[in-house]
Amino acid sequence: MQIHLLAIGKKMPDWINSGFNEYARRLKSTMPLNLVEIATTRKSNSQDSKIVIREEGEKLLAAIPDNSWVVALDEHGKQWDSKGLANQLQKWADHSSQITLMIGGADGLDQACLDHADQTWSLSPLTLPHALVRVVVAEQIYRAWSLNNNHPYHRS
Repeated sequence: MQIHLLAIGKKMPDWINSGFNEYARRLKSTMPLNLVEIATTRKSNSQDSKIVIREEGEKLLAAIPDNSWVVALDEHGKQWDSKGLANQLQKWADHSSQITLMIGGADGLDQACLDHADQTWSLSPLTLPHALVRVVVAEQIYRAWSLNNNHPYHRS
């Protein structure tokens, strides 16, 4: 199984890149986690944020690989504990060899992205910076993988 993490935003702080890369490296040989960074749409003072969200949504939808199970990261999505996410990871693998996770920009995901998704996932009821979400997702995917593979990373 291969996971594609589509994320709005290209210029991330080094600590974000370092955090994501650490978990992607750990998964590389068994379940590649590929980050696809999509440029943020610049917003002028007179431009409505709905236009920005729509344009970013169009970019995300265009980047989804064919035959992919799509999961949108959204505050209204389903929340899982670590074992629940491990079960979901296995279910995603049963659906497709290509999994795509979508992270919107600072203003969130377009409704078209949510409508296209097979599932929505909420990391937390807290509001998280969209850059940080990619690190949290990578760590949680690694943790779920470790549970499914009896790896000692997760301690119950």
